[in-house]
Amino acid sequence: MADVASALDDLIALLDLEQLEVNLFRGVSPDEHQQRVFGGQVAGQALVAAGRTVEPGRPVHSLHSYFLRPGDPSVPIIYEVDRIRDGRSFTTRTVKAIQHGRAIFNLSASFQTREEGPAHEDPMPSVVAPESLPTMQAQLAPYADRFGPDFRDWVLRDRPIDSRPTMLPGWLDPAPRPPEQDVWIRANGALGEDPLLHVCVVVYASDLTLLDTAMLPHGASYLDAKYQVASLDHAMWFHDDFRADEWLLYHQHSSRAGGARGFAAGQFFTETGRLVVTAMQEGLVRPIRVS
Repeated sequence: MADVASALDDLIALLDLEQLEVNLFRGVSPDEHQQRVFGGQVAGQALVAAGRTVEPGRPVHSLHSYFLRPGDPSVPIIYEVDRIRDGRSFTTRTVKAIQHGRAIFNLSASFQTREEGPAHEDPMPSVVAPESLPTMQAQLAPYADRFGPDFRDWVLRDRPIDSRPTMLPGWLDPAPRPPEQDVWIRANGALGEDPLLHVCVVVYASDLTLLDTAMLPHGASYLDAKYQVASLDHAMWFHDDFRADEWLLYHQHSSRAGGARGFAAGQFFTETGRLVVTAMQEGLVRPIRVS
């Protein structure tokens, strides 16, 4: 449990940006020897930067973002916030993430005071309960010998997010299947009471599996050397309050792939069936031409 708690503490620290100036923040990346920064990390950090310039009582209701260049995990990321508008009901912020003097990521986020209005929502799909599913590490352990030692250690290490797919991930079972998957997620420990932290943890987690959904019908994965895979843009809508340290069902579906791009949408439901977050993403799925 100590290692699991440490993994979550590391994520919380990752999202706790250093404020350099009124609208400037600095974030770092974990020392994982990865070639580029994980997209969910930079999106979560950018939203932290935006949220820290907004008055209390205005939770984020949507974000729209573009991944512009691969992030360099060996150097800090500077987040520059532009305070676009502070209205009576809505607050708008844009954030530019900068490395080596160039923008690598751009985010726009909108925050709203709490208001009442008509309500309806999609029902949660019927899936197996999270407690009856093995942890991701337990699911992956029988397949560990497929990978080299470095990747095997990375796959089996303790994670800040307890992620439990209802089916074997596509990168372990490459047989073509319908473009849909369900994954239960929650933080691997308590997160405290800051609602922005709970939102940013879900932003981080939303990028873990969404683009994979678009590759399921093709028996492809990000481990497949035949494809170049990367997130292009990412949008989220936050419909209601939730806790990221309680189980959320991430129901994902891809409606289309083509033109070297894959599109997927996801819905986060609480265990009681409330729809609390919607995510959409398009990513690069480019066949690598062998010369």
